[in-house]
Parts: sequence; structure tokens; C-alpha cells
Amino acid sequence: MAEIKISAESRSEFGKGAARRLRREDKVPGVIYGHGSEPVHVALAGYDLMMALKTPNPLLRLALGDGKSELVIPKAVQREAIRGFLVHVDLLLVRKGERVTVEVPVSVEGELAPGGNLLEHMLDALPVETEATHIPEGFTVSVEGLEAGASIQAKDVELPSGTELAVEPETVILQVVGAQTEPLPEDEAEAEAEGEGEEAAEGEGETEAQAAEGEGGKEG
Repeated sequence: MAEIKISAESRSEFGKGAARRLRREDKVPGVIYGHGSEPVHVALAGYDLMMALKTPNPLLRLALGDGKSELVIPKAVQREAIRGFLVHVDLLLVRKGERVTVEVPVSVEGELAPGGNLLEHMLDALPVETEATHIPEGFTVSVEGLEAGASIQAKDVELPSGTELAVEPETVILQVVGAQTEPLPEDEAEAEAEGEGEEAAEGEGETEAQAAEGEGGKEG
């Protein structure tokens, strides 16, 4: 995975007012931690960070000034609930060759067997342990031809060399659920029952009328 360079600067002001001032300057507050060092509070270039986070688990090279830089990966990203802009980011210090535990997105390819079955995602991302500088961008699994009751477990995902599962191998990631006929709402069911009752009553009336006509014909 290629490093993404982002400028960052130390910050000493905290709270909502300081955060609003940073956003007006297109900056995002963050904290760097790890390796037993004291947390370092920084402000990062907002647009560059937003673009970097479009890639899952990006490897960031923070340019801190004076020729100093740190290699980090995002561990927690906080966004505004409605508009979705970046509010805060936690960054974990890493070194080349170091192993980390991350969640890698799982995507699906192929079509289920005919029959209207549904694919249920138990996990959208698979926890794995891998080298910090070689984090996979994603895993793709095939569901081609799977029928109701079938499932895909963590052990079924093909992992690149140097990457290991961070969950039990039997952990279910995807499962195929059989199609079910949805029950009618109560009012619709009652209406349907009433309709059937009216049809039955009409049928009985027609039968009695026919019987009466038959008897009249016999008397004549």
C-alpha cells in the first residue's frame, strides 16, 4: 500500500470553539498515539484527509514540519451525523514491518441460485492481522450459484501472504436466506376473508334460486 502524504500541525486549543475555528480553516482535529508515547494533538489538512479516507485503512505519512514525519493509520473516524463532514480522527503510530489488526471490507461477486433467496451480510468487514505497510484494500468472495442455507465463513476468504484472520475461522460472513412469503397485514387479511364470505353467500343464494326454479318447473 502506497503512503499518502498529509500535512499536519500541533494544536493546543481544545473544545467546540477551537474545533469550529479549525473547520473554517479546512482542518480536522486529531490525536496521534501508540508505541507507549504520549498522545500528540494535531490539526490535519481537511480535504487531503477526506480524500485519503476514501481508501479503507490508508497508510498516512504525516508531515509535521521541521522535516519531521510520522507513519500512521486511522483507527477511529468521527463524522457529523447529518452532513457527514469529518469531526475528529484517532491515528495509530506504526512502523514498517509492524503487524496491526484492522478490518478489511468484504465485497461480493456472482449471482445466487434462482428462487428469490436473499443474501444476508453478517460482517461487512473482516478483521485480520497484517503488516502495517501491506494492508489489503479489500477481499472479494463469490456467491455464484449458492442456495438457501449456504454460508461463507472467514476461513473461506482467500488471504494474501502475510495476512492472518483475527477472528475464529468458522465466523460466518455471509449467509443465504430462503425467500419467504410475507403475511398479509391484518386489515387486508380481514378484507380478504370478508370477500370470500360474500362470494360464498352469493353462491348459496344462486343455488337456492336454481333449486326453487327447478321445483316450480316440476309443479307446472
